[in-house]
Amino acid sequence: MYLTLQTIALILTVTTAAAVLVRGYNRAHKFVLRQEEQDGELKAIKSEQTVLVYGVLACLKGLKEQGCDGPVTEAIGRIEKHINVQAHQ
Repeated sequence: MYLTLQTIALILTVTTAAAVLVRGYNRAHKFVLRQEEQDGELKAIKSEQTVLVYGVLACLKGLKEQGCDGPVTEAIGRIEKHINVQAHQ
């Protein structure tokens, strides 16, 4: 059995097509893994930001109880409005 140029070309074509498919699959798989990792990181960041916002709100309310007014009252109102808007989205 002899290898003709057509047979060699066919083998190279099939091998190249298989390599392209495997490479495409690997890229898609890496993309999905990266997206899942980023989703987890975003969830952690949002959770941390929630805790920080409630901490700042508690500090502002403590300042208001001690008699601070003006910007403190305004900031409390803005934070509470933001929390309410986010809760209803």
